Amino acid sequence: MPALACCVDAAAVAPPGYAAFFAGDSSLPSAVPFSASTADAADSNSTHWSPAHSSALYRIDGWGAPYFSVNNAGNITVRPYGTDTLAHQEIDLLKIVKKVSDPKSVGGLGLQLPLIVRVPDVLKNRLESLQSAFESAIQAQGYESHYQGVYPVKCNQDRFVVEDIVKFGAPFRFGLEAGSKPELLLAMSCLCKGNPEALLVCNGFKDAEYIFLALLARKLALNTVIVLEEEEEVDLVIEISKKLSVRPVIGVRAKLRTKHSGHFGSTSGEKGKFGLTTIQILRVVKRLQDSGMLDCLQLLHFHIGSQIPSTALLQAGVVEAAQIYSELVRLGADMKVIDIGGGLGIDYDGSKSGNSDLSVSYGLQEYASAVVNAVRFVCDRKSIKHPIICSESGRAIVSHHSILIFEAMSATAPTTPAMNQVDLPFILEGLSEDARVDCWNLSQAAMRHETESCFVYADQLKQRCVEQFKEGTLGIEQLAAVDGLCDLVSKVVDASEPARTYHVNLSIFTSIPDFWSIGQIFPIVPIHRLDERPEVRGILSDLTCDSDGKIDKFIGGETSLPLHGLEGNGGGSSGGANGRYYLGMFLGGAYQESLGGVHNLFGGPSVVSVSQSDGPYSFAVTRAAPGPSCGDVLRVMQHEPELMFETLKHRAEEFCGQDHGNEGTHAALVSTIARSFHSMPYLVAASPCSLTAMNNNGFYYCNEEDYNAAVDSGASEDEQWSYCYA
Repeated sequence: MPALACCVDAAAVAPPGYAAFFAGDSSLPSAVPFSASTADAADSNSTHWSPAHSSALYRIDGWGAPYFSVNNAGNITVRPYGTDTLAHQEIDLLKIVKKVSDPKSVGGLGLQLPLIVRVPDVLKNRLESLQSAFESAIQAQGYESHYQGVYPVKCNQDRFVVEDIVKFGAPFRFGLEAGSKPELLLAMSCLCKGNPEALLVCNGFKDAEYIFLALLARKLALNTVIVLEEEEEVDLVIEISKKLSVRPVIGVRAKLRTKHSGHFGSTSGEKGKFGLTTIQILRVVKRLQDSGMLDCLQLLHFHIGSQIPSTALLQAGVVEAAQIYSELVRLGADMKVIDIGGGLGIDYDGSKSGNSDLSVSYGLQEYASAVVNAVRFVCDRKSIKHPIICSESGRAIVSHHSILIFEAMSATAPTTPAMNQVDLPFILEGLSEDARVDCWNLSQAAMRHETESCFVYADQLKQRCVEQFKEGTLGIEQLAAVDGLCDLVSKVVDASEPARTYHVNLSIFTSIPDFWSIGQIFPIVPIHRLDERPEVRGILSDLTCDSDGKIDKFIGGETSLPLHGLEGNGGGSSGGANGRYYLGMFLGGAYQESLGGVHNLFGGPSVVSVSQSDGPYSFAVTRAAPGPSCGDVLRVMQHEPELMFETLKHRAEEFCGQDHGNEGTHAALVSTIARSFHSMPYLVAASPCSLTAMNNNGFYYCNEEDYNAAVDSGASEDEQWSYCYA
């Protein structure tokens, strides 16, 4: 056939158009650098890229307001007091990273990334804003009771987070919600220092020990409410309260018909996991009445799911619950509180949409107004005293105050060859006749700009070549050349730069588990260099040996993220990054720390708390803790690092100690082993270590300084082990 003949003779003379294609015909479209549509909307025609362009590109004003912005240096800043933050009070995240990661010898804290930065001032502002929203709605609508929230500790059980919430919430009688025995114990302990009127709401499935603890909390003058999740729990409450001579305060969780769709609504509705049906509620009322304890029933609780998308759905649920509340009053219960549960959503992608799990179509004020209006409407119609309104808002309280910062260590460079680098005769050599026809058809489709046909022929060609390679009739060099050809054609017809893979010093399973498990998407943004145009797109790949350890979905429905090149970092106005490239994951303060595991034995990040200060850098680090060491995470899996160290030390003595006869070298080796147990599992951000930099009797060190430090630290066994487990 003529086409095949042309391909066969191509080693001498390529057919018309064929040679031009592989030589780089100027009529073909060339690849263009990345230009995002959102950046275009922010004046992409301008030759000057400004922080405002980056703010628009990454939607920072959408999901980040009023707590995050971009300063003139191109760095993300935290506005600790929200809209009330003055310009000089903004906190530069890059300066925090520098302070935390710099060695102690130059005034830093010497902590390793990844890093969680907590800003308690933001936490305080969230509490105050929620309280203010309800107080405003109550006053505007003439509501005759008050709002009194609780924080569900399951969102983030960190000691300092919970203690800060109790402290900041004391003026508002803000309390805690627990769903297990450990959570109940920590809530009891923390509320001993809180407002005595603060509620301690006890949710979750309960056994006798759980109920005993809850009743004990009541005996300790904590304002405890036991919420019945199962009908059988009422018998335990009655029995144990009589034994302890404690008059309990009881609530019931109603299983409403109202529910919302999506992942976060899966526990709501009649088939939800938690709560009592109307039949079960009536049986509980009868059981309490028969025991002379109906007056103990004082709270109605419900939950229609997290991330309630709209106030219309919210009002529907609150109205249904308020009807149940009013019926319980009619039946003789001494009702005082309606607990609307969680569900107050946050806007993860800045879209202000009510049709997605990633966003909500309302703000704090709209939420509070909808709740107050719905409760007031039902109670006024039934001539019932307005109850205390309680909510269990966790995600909305803690999400903003925590920022996960991690480093991109390297990136895969594009491997597509230039047009003049394609060696067609070499590619054709050894190909089957069918593969040569595919190659010819591919070139013709590319010349005609038939994008879909190009992809079909390229895929077909690669498949044929792979089969030949498996059969042993095609060499690896030719297979690689075919791959390069297909990548080149894809680049020419698509006219876009392929996404690079950025390798980040992080475990997604440990620090962003919701992305892996339920597809939750969080805003991820470079925290600096935002005064530079991001020229490439990338996906993020973590350190774990798992194909799921990558982030390839981002806000706005994007499958890649606009990023800067890693070459020459720290230049221009972004100085201070020391040539490193830092990314931040925002709005992750809820659930991520408590859900994270130890996949590949990567532990949690280092953690610092930062408060606004009037000093030269506008912040002060008030608390700092390094992340778990290798020894710490090994203990989690029942290993014993001390015994492991002894085993390795004796092995070193057996195989290394006598061969070289160098006591200093042997001591340095043993010390290095001990130091490995003490270090974090993550990569150390330092200059690349060349294994041939220094060779001392078979032991390799980055440089002479590292070697001397290892020798000095290996003075004795006690010092080695105390260094590891001080």
